[in-house]
Amino acid sequence: MDITSLIIFLAVGALAGWLAGNIMKGRGFGVIGNILVGIVGAVVGGFVFGLLGITTGGFLGSVIMATIGAVLLLFIIRIVKKG
Repeated sequence: MDITSLIIFLAVGALAGWLAGNIMKGRGFGVIGNILVGIVGAVVGGFVFGLLGITTGGFLGSVIMATIGAVLLLFIIRIVKKG
């Protein structure tokens, strides 16, 4: 992975984490927290999309997949915290 790919990966993670925080009515987790939520969300989203047979391409597809995964992650965390 070269430096450009790493920067794009972190930008997608940050954007997805920020979007997921706003969708889930959170106040965000700061820049580093948003990146982490977005990266883990991208993994979750990739897994779920793979199970469903959905493929994404390009920057926008990656952001959408990571955001959906991050929303699922935040939803699961919220359920676990309540229980």
